[in-house]
Amino acid sequence: MSAKKTEYGEDQDLLMKKSDRRTFLKGCSVAAAAASAALTSGCIPSVAAENSEEMKLRWQEFFKKNYRLMTQEEKDATVARLERLAKLRDGLDVQMGSYPPLKGVLYGYGFNITRCEGFMECVAACVKENNLDRKTNTQYIRIFEMEPGKLDPGTGDGQYYHKVPVENKFYMGTQCFHCENAPCTKACPTKATWREPDGIVVVDYDWCIGCRYCQAACPYYGRRFNWGKPEIPRQEINLRQHYLGNRVRPKGKMEKCTFCIQRTRKGRLPACVEACPTGARVFGNLLDPDSEIRYVLKHKKVFRMKEELGTDPKFWYFID
Repeated sequence: MSAKKTEYGEDQDLLMKKSDRRTFLKGCSVAAAAASAALTSGCIPSVAAENSEEMKLRWQEFFKKNYRLMTQEEKDATVARLERLAKLRDGLDVQMGSYPPLKGVLYGYGFNITRCEGFMECVAACVKENNLDRKTNTQYIRIFEMEPGKLDPGTGDGQYYHKVPVENKFYMGTQCFHCENAPCTKACPTKATWREPDGIVVVDYDWCIGCRYCQAACPYYGRRFNWGKPEIPRQEINLRQHYLGNRVRPKGKMEKCTFCIQRTRKGRLPACVEACPTGARVFGNLLDPDSEIRYVLKHKKVFRMKEELGTDPKFWYFID
């Protein structure tokens, strides 16, 4: 009998074995088993009546499968639970999706270093769109002020606080590059991060154990670790969320750019592209010969950072 395959072409049994966070977290196994037994027998720990529903939902969330192994019905149930938990805990009417990749789509990104002037509207838009922590000023995007002739952001100034643009300088943006051969996905011991069919590298935050191996493996500094639950002013929380994208993350998880999966899978541009005042950012479908990103790759002088590593990033720099 042939092994069962996931929609990503992986051996399902092997994936379960590799990504079983309950096995990985052996120190929690006894407590988890006891809690599971209590749930099965209907013996929910004594809590106030108004909190019993929340307790049940939280345990159901903890014992769910890795996202890749869920059926669509299970994904829908997970999204419904998270929406209900947001209502119970915070009084928020979250609209969360689990919509899958669009068929015939492979996303690519272009950054025009001759047009970027370092204004950082892209950074502000990303923070707002993706519910990033205001307390620690978490940012998925970094803009570097560069010296002429230098193309490694590590040689630039990523913390400039002056009027821009500066004469005889140029600006380079970095973020997750959504590599075809992403080293971060190979480093994760629980398989909490992977590449989707549309090229977006995602994280199942509930399976991430915060070991930061992916952060160490990434050659582009694209990963962020949150030391606490993101603090966001209530009126600024983006209620339009995706399970693998901008939902408010639990503490102790790895985060990263997701090409605004909650927007792009609905045919919209990432927030950073939409916000750029100089048109320095280009995004589109690499499989569409008429897309803007394909035009850039065909007609502009392009390069990719650290291409010699063989990561095949889906992020190109170009000049006019």
